[in-house]
Amino acid sequence: MNDLPPPRSDILNLKSYIAGAQINDTIRLNANEAPAAAGDTGLNRYPEVRPLALRNRLASLFDVPAENLLVTRGTSEAIDILMRTWCKAYRDTIVTTPPTFDMYRLYANIQGIDILEAPLLGDNFSFDVSTILSACGSGSKLVFLCSPNNPTGSQISQSDLAKIIEATKGRSIIVLDEAYIEFSERGSFAKLALQHNNLVVLRTLSKAHGLAGVRCGAAIASEAVINILSKVLPPYSFPTPAIQTVLDILSDKHLQESAAIVASVVSERARVSAHLEKLDCTTFCWPSEANFILVHFSNLKMILSHLAERKILIREFSDKPELKNCARITIGLKEQNDALINALEDFVERAK
Repeated sequence: MNDLPPPRSDILNLKSYIAGAQINDTIRLNANEAPAAAGDTGLNRYPEVRPLALRNRLASLFDVPAENLLVTRGTSEAIDILMRTWCKAYRDTIVTTPPTFDMYRLYANIQGIDILEAPLLGDNFSFDVSTILSACGSGSKLVFLCSPNNPTGSQISQSDLAKIIEATKGRSIIVLDEAYIEFSERGSFAKLALQHNNLVVLRTLSKAHGLAGVRCGAAIASEAVINILSKVLPPYSFPTPAIQTVLDILSDKHLQESAAIVASVVSERARVSAHLEKLDCTTFCWPSEANFILVHFSNLKMILSHLAERKILIREFSDKPELKNCARITIGLKEQNDALINALEDFVERAK
């Protein structure tokens, strides 16, 4: 485990919560639960301390051993417990690569963790390996790499990721957020986490699998890392209805439907980008490996108002200096995308 950066010493010494035994066909008077549930739902009982059937199903879905996966409430909870496990408030630092997913900043701010930035490079928003490693050299405990990156849609290459992993062994945990990986031509790097103690890969059912309302994600890592994170993740964290919903939905039929939806999104992404690039109101559309595209508009405020009048919402990022006059557009159904294109064409016509 010499390549595993040590977590907080108080976490290593933390005694895990001992939950009451959960044994079927027993009289359970050990957890202060209600003796019955209205409507015979069974919801008077706590869920499993760790949802083993769900863990096994997600492990199969992501093609990793079950002991290398921790079920979390979306990737956001995984981000939260990683910071709480490895970082001390007002002492430790993390590295981010702006412009990127804002939850890294939010959780760091909440927990009093300083942020070192290694901004994405150039017009194509590529990952700057040398700047990332320079930031790690100051002792940063966690490095967050979102790939495909939100909101730019850019990805890190396997060779660059390998350089970062190798150079930070024993010093930093690399957190690779693959929330959008299903929309990319490249495969997941999840299996690399089985080979390196300092790599954690995050996956989710919120995007490609259409289950954002369930809040189901996973951290994939070495057994050593999973065991440490399990100390910090609260017991009973995943509700019984959510467990059953995911198990019921993740059928072979669902996976086929999800694959078809992903293929449609990828196709529509190319079509929408091609249309938008021709419009006078856009100046640039960035290539994307996610379910969205980042677009630079000539007059974003007027366009946002015009689209809002037609009940179309897109996400602006004008608060970020590197994304001034930029908006992220999620790829929807064909008719939704057509409505967006038609509204923008109408904007151009009215501006003449």
